[in-house]
Amino acid sequence: MIHQRLVLLALGGCILWGLGIGSGRASADEPNVAVLRPGPDNLMRDKLVAWCVVPFDAAHRSPEQRAQMLDDLGVKRLAYDWREEHVASWDAEIDALKRHNIELTGWWCASSLDPLEDAGVQRIVDFFKRRGVHTQLWLSLPDAELQKIDNQEKRVARAAYAVQQLAEQVAPLGCQVGLYNHGGWIGEPANLVRIMQQLADEKNVGIVYNFHHAHHELGEFPQALAEMKPYLLCLNLNGTNRSGADDPAQKVVTLGEGELDSQILGWIAEVGYMGPIGILDHREQLDARESLKMNLDGLDELLGRSTSE
Repeated sequence: MIHQRLVLLALGGCILWGLGIGSGRASADEPNVAVLRPGPDNLMRDKLVAWCVVPFDAAHRSPEQRAQMLDDLGVKRLAYDWREEHVASWDAEIDALKRHNIELTGWWCASSLDPLEDAGVQRIVDFFKRRGVHTQLWLSLPDAELQKIDNQEKRVARAAYAVQQLAEQVAPLGCQVGLYNHGGWIGEPANLVRIMQQLADEKNVGIVYNFHHAHHELGEFPQALAEMKPYLLCLNLNGTNRSGADDPAQKVVTLGEGELDSQILGWIAEVGYMGPIGILDHREQLDARESLKMNLDGLDELLGRSTSE
């Protein structure tokens, strides 16, 4: 494998960001090369998107407590994941985010292959209409149902049609639909791209890609990331070890402690992705503030920034 040194020079006399990255496919024995200097704007604290901080929070915060936590940490964007127990506090969530000037970047949305007939999806849409919510719906489609379709082209077309239905419904609300990778056939980068290509006429669709659901696909990077880049609405980071594909305890580790973390940041720089980046909690045994703080500090160390107090 040919290695190269990619150096990004920020405008306005900012510090160089040096990255050691590989070209083509990732290698199983490729070293974890440190990122040397502060990164681009989408990796600044107030541009990051907090993700998986609602049902995975061991402290079980209220909407106001959650918004205050994010405000205290300097995180100004939230993607909202939820469970049935949180539905009663949706209004309170929107109100708290507004009080603390935190952007609602995304909203978790699990659906059948017929979102217009899916009661859970329509409950979200009705809520958005009532509250005037403008955000991204992070759409997870049922992989098991899609895999019952044995023809690849028909499978792609069926998934694309489901996305299209919802996208056309929420376009008048000023919302986008991000197809979310959650493992399986539909989580593979090549299939996500094929589905997006079927939706070329839809202006409010894209991909939300999570590295914690991508361990089996990492051998395809950075090429897979380059192919997804034109469609990416958000890219969610976590500490990543190779063993996370088979060991649940290694699926999500602290950012900065994963053996592939520097390399993943290198891939992001190599393809020039400058869109939103999410940072996870997703560890239900931890207080979300503690988990986020560990990840934020880990990112600062990877980027050569002084860690937060």
